[in-house]
Amino acid sequence: MELLGKMLQKDKDEFKRICNRLLSHCFLCKGNVTNKSDYYFVLNHRLEFQEYLSILGYRLEINEENGVIQLTNPQNYNRLNLKLYESIILLILRILYDEKKRELSISDEVIVNLGDIQDKYLSLKIREKMIDKTTMRNVLHLFRRFQLIETLDRDLSNEESRVLIYDSIMMAVRVEDIKQAYEKLEAYRKGRVSDEEANENEVD
Repeated sequence: MELLGKMLQKDKDEFKRICNRLLSHCFLCKGNVTNKSDYYFVLNHRLEFQEYLSILGYRLEINEENGVIQLTNPQNYNRLNLKLYESIILLILRILYDEKKRELSISDEVIVNLGDIQDKYLSLKIREKMIDKTTMRNVLHLFRRFQLIETLDRDLSNEESRVLIYDSIMMAVRVEDIKQAYEKLEAYRKGRVSDEEANENEVD
């Protein structure tokens, strides 16, 4: 590609690898030590990434203040449809992130435990029972894949198990999305959404 003509071969290989990572995971977080170098590589070659990805119909959003890079699609292709429980937990993670961030300094990591998530879920009064362990585990694995969180303990059945929430949660659930999600949660709490319909809900 002419676009990459001035790059060394090793940089071209990195460019291809990181493009595929973005297409698979949507986010790159500076706070994630495993892809911190990828984050800076994109910053150093942002014009090439923006031009190449725009050809594919994607938009590269770079938030240097929070150290997050996000890949979005203006045509809404390849969106992830979430089940209601996935939407609920995503919203809870955003709420907990905001609450914890107010207690911490700007540079501190936001870490919660599974008990915090369950307590917040019960406070919403959607169901009287806690989220079952299998559902919780599956949802956390999904969000880990998309660079929204990192699980810090192997045992995800223990309420003391810790979850690191990345700053990417702010771009995944923006302010207007929180309002929409609350409306869905309120409808579900009042019984206007059945369990079958719950499987078709989504959060952008």
